[in-house]
Amino acid sequence: MNVTRDRQGSGRHDNPEHYGALYAARTPESAVAEGIQAFRGRTLTDQHLRRADGRQAAIASIDESQLGTLVDLDDPKELVRRDLRPSSVATSERLATQPIALAVYLEGYPGLSWWSVLEASWTNVTLFAERAVPSLTLARDPEPLSIAHPAVRSASDALGIRLAR
Repeated sequence: MNVTRDRQGSGRHDNPEHYGALYAARTPESAVAEGIQAFRGRTLTDQHLRRADGRQAAIASIDESQLGTLVDLDDPKELVRRDLRPSSVATSERLATQPIALAVYLEGYPGLSWWSVLEASWTNVTLFAERAVPSLTLARDPEPLSIAHPAVRSASDALGIRLAR
């Protein structure tokens, strides 16, 4: 999910005075789930997958082969090395998660990965935009999202979101 830097500050790993954060996911359903989670208990329609300006939401596959090493906050050895508990990584308390990301940034890494709080088997990624973006390319054309898209169906099912018929 791309959020312009001037609108960052409240996100899990935001530190806009130091870097722009680019949030991504290792699987399409995780990326979609992050975007539609607010629809729990409601019905999702194709219209909900359009922005106010009419642009269609899409999923982009990124070639990260030139990115370099990410800090894996799902690795127990990494948590021990950093004296972190899993609960401090997965918390929604930004006063805990933002300093973790800043420490990783100050160490010179291009980003970090962690498990999704929506589904622990999904891996999410935070990239430090100024370091990571020059190394990223699209692996293929973005796929427009609709309620018929397999990732939308899978994410909706996992989150218990009804899809319009």
